[in-house]
Amino acid sequence: MEPESGASTSRNPSQVRLPSFTRFPPPFPLVNASVGVLLRLIATTNSFQNISCSYDLIIRQAAEMDGSSCLGVCKAQFSVKDIWLLCLCLQVSWRNLSRNLLLAYQSFGVVYGDLSTSPLYVYRSVFIGKLQNHQTPDAIFGAFSLIFWTLTLIPLLKYVFILLSADDNGEGGTFALYSLLCRHAKFSLLPNQQAADEELSAYRYGPSGVSPSSLPLKRFLEKHKKSRTALLIVVLLGACMVIGDGVLTPAISVLASVSGLQAAEHKLTNGEVLLFACVILVGLFALQHCGTHRVAFLFAPIVIIWLISIFVIGVYNTIRWNPKIVSAFSPYYIIKFFHETGKDGWISLGGVLLAITGTEAMFADLGHFTASSIRLAFAFFVYPCLVVQYMGQAAFLSMNIDNIPQSFYASIPERVFWPVFIIATLAAIVASQAIITATFSIVKQCHALGCFPRVKVVHTSRHIYGQIYVPEINWILMILTLSVAIGFQDTTVIGNAYGLACMTVMFITTFLMALVIIFVWQRSFLLAAGFLLFFWFIEGVYLSSALMKVPQGGWVSLVLSFIFMAIMFIWHYGTRKKYNFDLHNKVSLKWLLGLGPSLGIVRVPGIGLVYSELATGVPAIFSHFVTNLPAFHNVLVFVCVKSVPVPFVAPEERFLIGRICPRPYRMYRCIVRYGYKDIQRDDGNFENQLIRSIAEFIQMEAVEPQFSSSENTSFDGRMAVISTRSVESSSSLIVSEEEASGAANSIQSSKSLTLQSLRSAYDDENPQVRRRQVRFQLSASLGMDSSVREELLDLIQAKEAGVAYIMGHSYVKARRSSSYLKKLVIDIAYSFLRKNCRGPAVALNIPHISLIEVGMIYYV
Repeated sequence: MEPESGASTSRNPSQVRLPSFTRFPPPFPLVNASVGVLLRLIATTNSFQNISCSYDLIIRQAAEMDGSSCLGVCKAQFSVKDIWLLCLCLQVSWRNLSRNLLLAYQSFGVVYGDLSTSPLYVYRSVFIGKLQNHQTPDAIFGAFSLIFWTLTLIPLLKYVFILLSADDNGEGGTFALYSLLCRHAKFSLLPNQQAADEELSAYRYGPSGVSPSSLPLKRFLEKHKKSRTALLIVVLLGACMVIGDGVLTPAISVLASVSGLQAAEHKLTNGEVLLFACVILVGLFALQHCGTHRVAFLFAPIVIIWLISIFVIGVYNTIRWNPKIVSAFSPYYIIKFFHETGKDGWISLGGVLLAITGTEAMFADLGHFTASSIRLAFAFFVYPCLVVQYMGQAAFLSMNIDNIPQSFYASIPERVFWPVFIIATLAAIVASQAIITATFSIVKQCHALGCFPRVKVVHTSRHIYGQIYVPEINWILMILTLSVAIGFQDTTVIGNAYGLACMTVMFITTFLMALVIIFVWQRSFLLAAGFLLFFWFIEGVYLSSALMKVPQGGWVSLVLSFIFMAIMFIWHYGTRKKYNFDLHNKVSLKWLLGLGPSLGIVRVPGIGLVYSELATGVPAIFSHFVTNLPAFHNVLVFVCVKSVPVPFVAPEERFLIGRICPRPYRMYRCIVRYGYKDIQRDDGNFENQLIRSIAEFIQMEAVEPQFSSSENTSFDGRMAVISTRSVESSSSLIVSEEEASGAANSIQSSKSLTLQSLRSAYDDENPQVRRRQVRFQLSASLGMDSSVREELLDLIQAKEAGVAYIMGHSYVKARRSSSYLKKLVIDIAYSFLRKNCRGPAVALNIPHISLIEVGMIYYV
């Protein structure tokens, strides 16, 4: 409703006169109250954009009204205009519902592929092994009861109803929980964090402040570095187990799906089936470079058809073979199962937990969807389909115990066998694709935390954010997956390793969630302890059973996690030692001030971008530049590209600009911030954005008092967030663009003819990175200070002269006095990783033709 002319838009709700309407019939008093509350919201906000039109809010506020208010609202007379307003708000609610339904549909192809293919191998894994002597109808009833309650307590209760609420700006997974903890307490081990990072819009997510009950624990963890290191190791262990899933999921899913060939064609040997599975696996990994966006539209229909198929088959088997299986919903059969099987039943839990493998994807893939859409998809579709399928298989096996080795395919009616086999194979491919993509994302997030070597990240889609492909990891996964499939050739043995990896991730997630309840949600210790003990008891029983199967294949997940953990720890340790060396050997500002504005060398036209990991101070390698190079650029910018503990950094908050030394030195600092899920794209516009940001900072420094302090104060550490939106709207610089073709190359500059020819040859060889030529001009501003104008002109002239990227080619070595273990880690392992990973210049998309490198040895 629009306010009356001359009326204030901030009127008190009690002063707003609600209009009259035609009353609903007496049987609908709650509707009357709800409409009254909704219209009161409309009248007080004067804007439809600020109204939450969900039924939950309306009903809740109506319920909170006292009796007289509800009575007054119920007596209101509703007009046609007000009913139209209500319908408009309900239309907004319908749009939100339709959006969640669309996202729920899309989530089937990404989130539930792994979880939905578990019926292919669960019962076989449960009864092949220790329970071979307990293959009775009662044991099958007990196994189904265990599966049902496991699906209910862990995926439904823990993940859907609790864990999905612990998102980090809409992102999920172990890294999201760790990021939340690092922002609400000083748990992070990232060394280059600044106070300015806490001002990011995504930083303060959730309640602010500290609960008094959690303060002692918070101080203890912040004080002891070993506890923070242990927390990081726990998070990395969970990441390594997820990477292990990337090896095991394709192997077990594809092998289990193609095993149906032997059920239909008994003449086929194990070798022929294995060959067919390997062909599928090789094709799956070979097509990763194409990206999933080309076939992603097929993923959701495949999984939906698969779930409907297993649901119908489950209903059919239940009705035909043993309808009494419905009684196994009672936990009485679990007690009876353990009473009859004893220790063997406990060990068989390693097969039962395979029914919930893939559950972590609901939380890890939260960033691509919404919590409501995932809840809708699982609670109303996936969960019933899986329960009915497991029930139908149990009904069939209770009357056909000899078919346990081929439990799923044996339970399919002959008429629909081949269609179900095809859909099962396609669903297994979808499940494998989802975990491979998730592995790429995990590796990138580990690199953002400084815990994984630099790898090539390829963006496979221009339109869908976050779809990446990592070639090195892809081929490593393919080799490991083929090795596991060929080496074991048995889904039961692979399932032992798979179950251990999945349950370890869930165990770690429960622990991190308990910390989030204390530090982020600021709930009581009793609530967190109750959550931790309840789910740790359940998951601990399954984890102990999975650990008992380490000799029967479980060791594979431990070996894989140990290898990736060693790589992560070595890389993080070496990177941290290198950073600490830079931090303790920074160039003194007094020494720079003593050299004068010329720095004791010739300053030539141009801009020098000096890359360093330091967020404050001048790195030690700069002294090597000064002493080894005969001349230096007129404008120097120290660039630091760093990660912050948030999933995404808004583009308008990405650049932090500051000054080093007084104005005549023409030395600046630029900090480029990325979140752990941000993607550094090479759009060819970094130089231009940097020039605009520095120009905006120069003007801001002249007019804002906090930046125009006397030159006796420190000239390092004063940073300003330069919004790209404000830069684009700035009128001080006139920007003109043209194609970087022959005409642009003919522009006269201080570059030599040799350098121009090299640049031309480079552009011809790399047409995909050819950039637009951007030229800056200073507008005629009458009120601009002369010193500011002079500095801006120097900046523009330097940009016209050319930009050079300056980096240190560092060699990290252990000191002679170091222990043998440290020498082994630094001199051999870390050196090997540095030599075989992508160079920093390539990772930062720095053009090789403009790169200057100076070698330096770090003794750490």
